[in-house]
Amino acid sequence: MSDQDTAPVVEVMAGVITDARGRVLLTRRTEGRDLAGLWEFPGGKREPGETREQALARELDEELGIRVEIGAPLITVPQRYPHKRLRLDVRMIDGWRGAPKGHEGQAMAWVPQDKLERYMMPPADRPVVAALRQPDRYAVTPSPGPDERDEDWLAGVERLLANGIRRLQLRLPDIEVDRRKRLVAAAALLGRAVHADVLVNGDAVLAAEHGCGLHLPARQLMACEARPVAEDIPFGASCHDVDQLRQAERVGCDFVVLGPVAATASHPGVPGLGWDAFAAMREEVSLPIYAIGGLATDGLALARAHGAQGIAAIRGFWAAEPAPAPGRRRGRSRVA
Repeated sequence: MSDQDTAPVVEVMAGVITDARGRVLLTRRTEGRDLAGLWEFPGGKREPGETREQALARELDEELGIRVEIGAPLITVPQRYPHKRLRLDVRMIDGWRGAPKGHEGQAMAWVPQDKLERYMMPPADRPVVAALRQPDRYAVTPSPGPDERDEDWLAGVERLLANGIRRLQLRLPDIEVDRRKRLVAAAALLGRAVHADVLVNGDAVLAAEHGCGLHLPARQLMACEARPVAEDIPFGASCHDVDQLRQAERVGCDFVVLGPVAATASHPGVPGLGWDAFAAMREEVSLPIYAIGGLATDGLALARAHGAQGIAAIRGFWAAEPAPAPGRRRGRSRVA
């Protein structure tokens, strides 16, 4: 075990501060600090005896001269650097008093959210941008059963999209070629209608034919020498260990799936990684990582607390009931 593996983890708090136009405040690391010149979400180290909320409030007061109202957790990112290990705990800032100024000489920028990716950031901050900008659920379709009609399977895709899924993997192993083409074509149209990312598993030609993204199984990922699709085409992969995560980062994956976190019915006898192992692997790359394996939407907060972009699932999403129509409630009505 290396000295770095036993080194204490540095706890850092950061806040997502937005203005009335929805722009996000970034600050630039000053000369003489690690990673000088890079942009980051403002905050700083937690001192002994402080709660996380106290540390964030103090840091934003000292750094920017504002008093803040701390909101919900966004994501906690464990990250390994060459000389330290860091745990970045990021909270939404619901409001503040004062006018933000760089009290430590740091530059500031109010950045539209769709331009955050253009700013060079430390590795730990990059997953924070993804948590703000990218879907927190990644649904994977099951293959249709031998007696299942195409219409019924496509109704399941429509149900996923109606439930708010905006990143969808079409995984159709062992399906006859012509049928797979029909299902991908129809599902791609459904996804495009709601501006969802639709990715085809393992078939770059079929993905390109229908304007879809590409998701590679781990075996195909490890055989990759370069990104196989254009920069504007969604590109993901499945990973099970650190070597595969590093390969995904090398070839330019936009995001990956890592697991199984827990034991699943689809992989009987395969033990889950567990959250501690997931977080340890998360330290090694700065990619957005979806946790998969025995998980559903109600596990999102736990996943984010271990550095995950969100949850990926097959059965956990496919079996969900349709979302209620807008403006209507389920259950008993309340009479004033």
